[in-house]
Amino acid sequence: MHLQQAVTVKLKPKTKISWRRLSLFILVLPFLAMVFIFSYVPLFGWVYAFFDYKPGIALSETPFAGFKYFRLLLNGEIGNVLLNTLAISFLNILTSPLPIIFAILLMEIRGRRFKKIVQTLTTLPHFISWIIIFSLVFSIFSFEGIFNTMLMKFGLIQDPVNILGDPAIAWYVQTAIVIWKHTGWYAIIYLAAITSIDTQLYDAAKIDGAGRFRCIWHVTLPGLMPTYVVLLLLSVSSMLSNGFDQFFVFYNPMVADKLEVLDYYIYRIAFHGNDYPLATAAGMGKTLISIILLFSVNFLAKRLRGQSII
Repeated sequence: MHLQQAVTVKLKPKTKISWRRLSLFILVLPFLAMVFIFSYVPLFGWVYAFFDYKPGIALSETPFAGFKYFRLLLNGEIGNVLLNTLAISFLNILTSPLPIIFAILLMEIRGRRFKKIVQTLTTLPHFISWIIIFSLVFSIFSFEGIFNTMLMKFGLIQDPVNILGDPAIAWYVQTAIVIWKHTGWYAIIYLAAITSIDTQLYDAAKIDGAGRFRCIWHVTLPGLMPTYVVLLLLSVSSMLSNGFDQFFVFYNPMVADKLEVLDYYIYRIAFHGNDYPLATAAGMGKTLISIILLFSVNFLAKRLRGQSII
């Protein structure tokens, strides 16, 4: 009888738009407007890549250039710029497991107060501007800095070492600075992932006789792999974006051939060379390649993990 009544009961029609959903949508509208204004409206500036535009002349009065600046970009010095960009991005990807190692070591610290102190001190560099970081690094590694002064005082070297001006180690120096600046910050993501791992897995491993190292190897690392894979794929998709601030402050004539990445190259040809069409063409190429990389790694993630990142 009850089953028959349950079958004959008509379902109430769902309300189309509830007030709660509408209020949440109204709250998010300003942020959507900001995204549209600052991320999509500037795309109309791509039209400058197809005209012989010069500052001070109206775009309607400039001749149409077609794909002239794209050909100039491919025949110019973009090869060395891409080499620097990809090399530094590859080094950053190669050192991407360091935040995982740091997060695991931080979780293994027994002292709660000491753990908080270490986490705070390693997270602070992320919030320091690149100008201050350059001043700090220059005061340490310049000819009269602490590094050279101490080595010469102990007789380890006779002449000062120009670390910031040596092109042979320029890529590695910048990678080391990025590691120091961001490792503590990126470790926060992995610390959150570690706390979400089921503690029963650790209990089962200890019952089976696993020590601390075995628990890390068989429980912690597998639990962190999904998070690491997603961040790794996102890093691969943004390989052409090394950032601008870092290379703007560390750029000097001695390491110019090694530190001119794509972001700085676009800035230099636009504001130093007043070649806005060429800079726009380079920015367009960077955006399109980044989108292709993003969808490629998304397809790869779906094939390998069964889940996509977008």
